[in-house]
Amino acid sequence: MSAMDKYDLVVAGAGIVGLAHALAAARRGLRVAVLERDARAQSASVRNFGFVTISGQEEGATRERALRSRDVWAEVASAAGIAVHQRGALIAARRDEAMEVLAQYAASSAGAGCTLLDGAQARSRLGQASIDVRGALWSPHEMRVEAREAIPALARWLAERHGVSFAWNCELKGIEGRVVRHATGSLEAGAVVVAPGVGIAAFASDLAAKVRARPCKLQMMRLAARGDTLPGVVMSDLSLARYGGFAAQPAAAALRSRLERECAAELEHGVHLIVAQANDGTLVVGDSHHYGDSADPFASAAVDELILAEYASLFGVRAPRVLERWNGYYPVADVAPLLSEEIAPRVRLVSVTSGTGMSTAFAIGEETIAALF
Repeated sequence: MSAMDKYDLVVAGAGIVGLAHALAAARRGLRVAVLERDARAQSASVRNFGFVTISGQEEGATRERALRSRDVWAEVASAAGIAVHQRGALIAARRDEAMEVLAQYAASSAGAGCTLLDGAQARSRLGQASIDVRGALWSPHEMRVEAREAIPALARWLAERHGVSFAWNCELKGIEGRVVRHATGSLEAGAVVVAPGVGIAAFASDLAAKVRARPCKLQMMRLAARGDTLPGVVMSDLSLARYGGFAAQPAAAALRSRLERECAAELEHGVHLIVAQANDGTLVVGDSHHYGDSADPFASAAVDELILAEYASLFGVRAPRVLERWNGYYPVADVAPLLSEEIAPRVRLVSVTSGTGMSTAFAIGEETIAALF
């Protein structure tokens, strides 16, 4: 980027939210530049399951955005050479109350296309499964990419196919009218999108205070291959308490009551089970949820053990060897699932405040760019 190059749109942040806005603008024929303070995206966008979730999403805007974003992911993955590691999701029920939640969801309009499985069918699909699995919901709507591969591949494709300019190790320093100051110079921008992830306060401290923006910390692991192929991403009873579409079912109150009696520690630490499988057979497993006023860097071995114990309870076998452990962080706020605010004329701050960035960002990018241009 030469000094004072002119762009229709400058995006600050090369995570999935920033890249989604860059794609939406480039598809309109706009000239786009992306500034990223690090050498590569390394925060929430590469520390997640890469799971584009449809079933269980809260009805309304979140589900509609997820459906649209899933379709964009499918287009982009094919064009950019991004591997789709899994399709579909199996939500297994170990408790009668969980099975009732799944039955009610399957009977609702949101459950269209999903299949309710009995215990024998669920155990057959799970392969290694404990004998107390009551049944499951099979959803064909989901897809999963490997986040740490997909995000850099998406950035490369945007540069090569759409001519998006990227400046890595280049932090946004300030915006004065149409002039965007960055670490090595300035650009002229018709509009700016700031996609700060958990760093909302660095760009809009008053807004961050107003909406009580804060980080949510996740603990996740990669496990060794288990020697078979899962039918799709696998979830369990604890997930039904966290996903709005499931939690809205009438039977969810009884499930929540039972979980409070039997899984108090898991609920305290926001533990639920998602098991996603890579093409090499390894498993991405998590996660937990801890909320605070800063990005606490410390991980708890006890919380990891709760996640691994939930895995063992569902599959009836000890979890495979842990290969990697990491923390992820995403923003939460009193406005959810999305914080989208104009912080200066033609400057919009966009942050997904619900942990659904991989599932909804492409649709959010299209909405923002349509409003700006």
